[in-house]
Amino acid sequence: MQTLSADRLKELQLRANDVRQGIIRSLLSAGSGHSAGPLDMSDVFTALYGHLMRHDPAHPDWPDRDRLILSCGHIAPVRYSAMANFGYFPVEELLTLRKFGSRLQGHPERVKLPSVETTSGPLGEGLGQAVGMALGAKMDAKDFRLWVVASDAEHQCGLHWEAVLTAAKFKLDNVTVIVDRNFIQIDGSTEDVMPLEPFAQKYRSFNWEVFECDGNDIASFVETAERARRTVGKPQVIVALTVPGKGVSYMEGDYTWHGKPPNGQQADEALRELSAERESILARG
Repeated sequence: MQTLSADRLKELQLRANDVRQGIIRSLLSAGSGHSAGPLDMSDVFTALYGHLMRHDPAHPDWPDRDRLILSCGHIAPVRYSAMANFGYFPVEELLTLRKFGSRLQGHPERVKLPSVETTSGPLGEGLGQAVGMALGAKMDAKDFRLWVVASDAEHQCGLHWEAVLTAAKFKLDNVTVIVDRNFIQIDGSTEDVMPLEPFAQKYRSFNWEVFECDGNDIASFVETAERARRTVGKPQVIVALTVPGKGVSYMEGDYTWHGKPPNGQQADEALRELSAERESILARG
């Protein structure tokens, strides 16, 4: 795939802004949910749905589609907002987040929404599920890709590392893991709670191809992902360095926003900031 043109990059940046605004509105409506992770992964999800993944909202069960596995299910608001903004369901449905009877629960449910491949729940499960799908794809000579989004803190789970070993053993080059390396979890910094560094080196020692990039720079992430999926004979991991709460100044870098929503006044401020950022994007040459 060709690198992004200036016009296409601008289009994706605007869409990422829409995704962030959808996150804020849905969290306000729900009165509960996670803020920091969904906001910092908006650029990644926009790049996946808008440029990198092979998918079709009109045919969500297309057998040859790429599969997106959300291992860290608590950042579901970003997946929902991205799906809505790329045509899977009406944007207005985002306001039903976490409500009784809604398709948009606190963690995605496989049977509720089109193209949601797994029900996300306990952290650390996503890669194991993807490895099974990737092995099946190899057996059936299918060329779809497994994109796995994982949090950094869930690398504190042993199950994840068992799947890392398995993916390397079977040379699953149809698996790309994207790690939201925002350095936070609900109780503070990952490096205080349970240190993960040297993070990239751990994956290299498990015989993975390792890439690192700015996860809040769409052009950088797309270029990195395109290089990753050209890898032959090894699974790949992209360590996407992100700023928790990206796009909302009072949330950025503050771990206390990991697991709480904005109130009405805070949401208004967030939407004002995001609207101003949208105008700034539009004004760029």
